Amino acid sequence: MDRPARVLVPLDGSPLADEALEHALVVFPQATVTVLNVITPIDAGMSEGGLLEPDDDRRVHARERAEALVERTARRTSKFDASVEVAIEDGDPATVILEFVDEADVDHVVMGGHGRSDLAARFLGSVATSVVTRSPVPVTVVRWGCR
Repeated sequence: MDRPARVLVPLDGSPLADEALEHALVVFPQATVTVLNVITPIDAGMSEGGLLEPDDDRRVHARERAEALVERTARRTSKFDASVEVAIEDGDPATVILEFVDEADVDHVVMGGHGRSDLAARFLGSVATSVVTRSPVPVTVVRWGCR
């Protein structure tokens, strides 16, 4: 298998996502690594009790948090001799990740997996499960201590 030229690392601010990024930088040192943060739109159905309505202040705050996250990540990766790009997109995380793979000519995805309720999602996480099952490129799911 050829080494990937473009690796995508979705970042959600969790320590496991940070570990996935470090894994990508160590395992694929010659690749261009794109760090992607997906801003999930808040709607009434997603809030606790359905009480929150979407508003511009929340959107602006979410965008500022995403920008701070990817910039902090870009600074932290400077210790690696790697090409790191950052991207911020809005939407459903799994859908956005898969669209980004197609649009940005990504060769490999490296992401953290969080445990959830059903069997597959318990081992990988719901977003990771969706990406693994639908991705047209290889996906590496990093769990604690797997690096």
